[in-house]
Amino acid sequence: MASFTELLDLASERLGGAVIYANDDFFAEKENLLKPRAAVFLEHEYTDRGKWMDGWESRRKRGPGHDFAIVRLGAPGVVRGVVVDTAFFRGNYPDHCSIEACSARLDASAEELLSPATKWEEILAKSPLNGDSKNLFAVSSPHRYTHLRLNIFPDGGVARLRVHGDVVPDIRRLGGKGAAYEIDVAAAENGARVLSCSDMFFGIRHNLIMPGRAVNMGDGWETKRRRGPGFDWALIELTGEATLSRIEVDTNHFKGNYPDTCMIEGCQVGPGGDASGPGVEWREILPRAKLEAHTRHNFEDELQDRGPFSHVRLNIYPDGGVSRLRLFGMLSWAGLINARVARLDTLTRAEAEAELYACCGSPAWAAKMAARRPFGTMTRALAAADEIWAGLAKSDWLEAFRAHPRIGEAKAEKEQSALARQWSHEEQATSGPLSSQVAAALAAGNRAYDAKFGHIYIVCATGKTPSEMLAILTERLDNDAATEVGVAAEEQRKITRIRLEKLFSA
Repeated sequence: MASFTELLDLASERLGGAVIYANDDFFAEKENLLKPRAAVFLEHEYTDRGKWMDGWESRRKRGPGHDFAIVRLGAPGVVRGVVVDTAFFRGNYPDHCSIEACSARLDASAEELLSPATKWEEILAKSPLNGDSKNLFAVSSPHRYTHLRLNIFPDGGVARLRVHGDVVPDIRRLGGKGAAYEIDVAAAENGARVLSCSDMFFGIRHNLIMPGRAVNMGDGWETKRRRGPGFDWALIELTGEATLSRIEVDTNHFKGNYPDTCMIEGCQVGPGGDASGPGVEWREILPRAKLEAHTRHNFEDELQDRGPFSHVRLNIYPDGGVSRLRLFGMLSWAGLINARVARLDTLTRAEAEAELYACCGSPAWAAKMAARRPFGTMTRALAAADEIWAGLAKSDWLEAFRAHPRIGEAKAEKEQSALARQWSHEEQATSGPLSSQVAAALAAGNRAYDAKFGHIYIVCATGKTPSEMLAILTERLDNDAATEVGVAAEEQRKITRIRLEKLFSA
C-alpha cells in the first residue's frame, strides 16, 4: 500500500471533516463519504429510492456534465494522497474521477464555494477508477488547502473518501499573540504527528493525538501482547519546539489491557531533523509512572525536564493501550517562527503573494518570493528577500515606495492591505508624537523631495525620532537622483526585513 496512507486523514469526521454539498445524492447520502468505519453491504436492504448502499451515489445522468461533492477538511493541510474507495459499487461506480482543492474560510458556505470568486486548483487530474476497490492516488501539490471537490464522471457511487496528508495549522489562531500561551502541542489539529510506533496491531497510532476522549477501545492506540523482553513506544513530532507544562495520559476504555507503567522522554532537533536517527540526545521528561485502567492521568509536578523539545517518545511497559496523549506547553520563540514559516511555505500562490505584498509593495518582489518557496527557515526567507529586492528594476522599487504613506501622513499613494496599514501606523507611531514645528518642516521637506526626485521620501522609521527623520530628509535632499534612489531602496530593504520578521513572529 502507498506510503501516504500512513499519514493522518485530513478529512476525518473526528477532526471536523464534513461533506457540505453534493449536486446529486439521490440513491445514497453524501455524508456517507467520510464515515470512519469501512463500508458494508446489506444484500437485501432497499429504500424507497432503490438499493441501499453505504456510500455516496448519484442517479444515472442522462445529459452532459458530471456529478461532484464538496468536502471541508477537518484540519487544513497539505494533501499527499487520496483513497477513492468504491467498495461494493460494481455496476454503478464512476468511470473516472478528479479532485480540485481550494483555500477558504473553514466556515465558508456552499454558496461561497460554488461562486466564481472561489479559485479551485486541480490536484488530481481525471483518472480511471476500478469498481469495488480502493483506488489510491498520490498528490504532489505543496499547498495548504481547506476544501476539496471530488468530481465523478459521469455519475455513480463512491463508498468512502480518505484524504491523507500533513496538518498545517494557522498558528495565529491557536490561542493568542506571540509564544506566551499554552496549547496542546501534541494535538493533531495543531499540526503534531505520530511519526512511528513499535506496534499498532489493535489500534492505529494516530488515535493518540485525535480530538476529544476516545469513544471506545478501538479509538485508541493499542499494541499486541508482548511475549518477549522490551516495551512498546510511539514517537510524536510536536506542533513546534515547545516547553512543556503538564501532561495527560488517558487509558479511557482500556480496562484489562492498559499498560502497567509509562515513561516519556523528549529530544530537540531542528526543522526537518530526524529524531529517530543516531546521535539524538533523549532526556527524561516523565519518570516511569504507574498507570491505572480506564483513567485520565495528569502529571505536572512529576516532570523532570520541561524542554524545549521538538519530539517526544511515549514508552509503555510492557505493552497495551493508551487512548489519548496530551502534552500542554508553550511554543518557544524558535518553534513559533518555524511554524509560521512552514505555514507561509504551504500557502497557495495567491495567498502567499498577498501576505508578502504587505511586507513590500512591489508585486514583482512578492511574486518572486512566493515562487522561491519553500524557505524552511526565517534566515533563508530573509536572505531571499534581500537577493530578490536587489535584482529588481528601478520601476519595481518606485512602485514599492508608493505603498508607504509619507512621513507624518497616514495614507499611502497606493491602496494598502489592512496589515500593511497597521504596520505603517506602528512604524511611525514608535517614533513619538510630532510637534507642530517638526510636522510643518516634514511636510515642506516631503514636497521638496517629491519635486526633486519624483518619488516619496522613504526612511526606515523604526527607532528614529521625528527630528532624526527630518534631519535625514534634509541631508538626503543634497543627493543626486541616481544616488538617492539607491539610498531609498536600501531603506525599503530594511523595512521589508523588519516586516518579514513581524510576519513570522507576531
